[in-house]
Amino acid sequence: MACRFCLRCVASACVGLVLSSVTSVDKAMEQVEASIRKLLNGEILEDEDELCDFTLAAQNEATAAKGVTPTTPSDYVPILGNTVTYIVMGVLFNSQGEVLMMQEAKSSCAGQWYLPAGRVNPGENLEEAVVREVLEETGLEMQPTTLLMVECASKAWFRFVFAGTITGGRLKTPADADSESLQAKWIQDINELSLRASDIHNIIEMARGHYSIIANNQPIHANLVPVVKAHKKLLLRLVVCARQKSSNRLHILLSEKTEVHLPMCEINHNRNLHSLLHKFMIEIFGADVPAHKPHGLMSVEHCGRPEAMHDGLCLTVLVSFRVPLEEVFPIDKYNWFQISKDLAEKLLACLPRNMTLPLNVIR
Repeated sequence: MACRFCLRCVASACVGLVLSSVTSVDKAMEQVEASIRKLLNGEILEDEDELCDFTLAAQNEATAAKGVTPTTPSDYVPILGNTVTYIVMGVLFNSQGEVLMMQEAKSSCAGQWYLPAGRVNPGENLEEAVVREVLEETGLEMQPTTLLMVECASKAWFRFVFAGTITGGRLKTPADADSESLQAKWIQDINELSLRASDIHNIIEMARGHYSIIANNQPIHANLVPVVKAHKKLLLRLVVCARQKSSNRLHILLSEKTEVHLPMCEINHNRNLHSLLHKFMIEIFGADVPAHKPHGLMSVEHCGRPEAMHDGLCLTVLVSFRVPLEEVFPIDKYNWFQISKDLAEKLLACLPRNMTLPLNVIR
């Protein structure tokens, strides 16, 4: 039996601890790289809501410490139709480049025209909701192909704009008028119509631009549809990257709270999302956080079933620093980790314009 004070035994034990630590870090990094690859491939991540680093309670505590009374309860729960609103919208074109429009039947805007859109019902997933709305309002069946944009505003309002293809149905005529719509038409110039709201001008132009980029074989983000994953909270997950000047290698920011994971915060629906992102970055890097750029969305996670059980969602935003890694210092439980070269290439390919899903924050 080895003496408990034998130097050889002590040295062996220390080496064992170091190897165990290295193995643990390597395993954690493998898991993180696997998570990023899943995000890039539109697959489900296994992390849980409990890994949230900056909860509403923590945000309220920081706000109260400044002598300001918080406006959002720490125990806020998203409940569809009550404390959170999800809108879906379809932007569909035919072979002549005409856009599908519907004429409103609601008394508040009867006779005016708009893109097919409406609220997500309890128990519905986002793709199911847009398929239903397009069918109800235009008579046509669609297959969603990608999100074109996600919009958000205060009071937990989110709009998911889909592109897709027509797969069947019959265009609604005035003879088919009901409580959903009066009729639907393919329109070349929407300026000829009396519109319910002018916000769709920019949406239609953005959609035309999307298809134009594809037609010209220019680079654009891959088709991205919502990942069906349940969340009980409104969450913002960050993929934050910076390049190390000395090695030219890309590093990813990770939280080491409880277990290693991508940083995540709870969305305060009374705060502008850009403002929330900035506040979270200050929480991670301090008040002097260097210049950085949010590029857009890498994923949207939501699941409407079972009804009323979890009406939350998770948006994953890609962020990059304009300065080298050597000038960016995370604090507390956050650290930089170098990722493999092949994964770095895939992530760097998402940084140019049009390579992530646009997130439009309505102030």
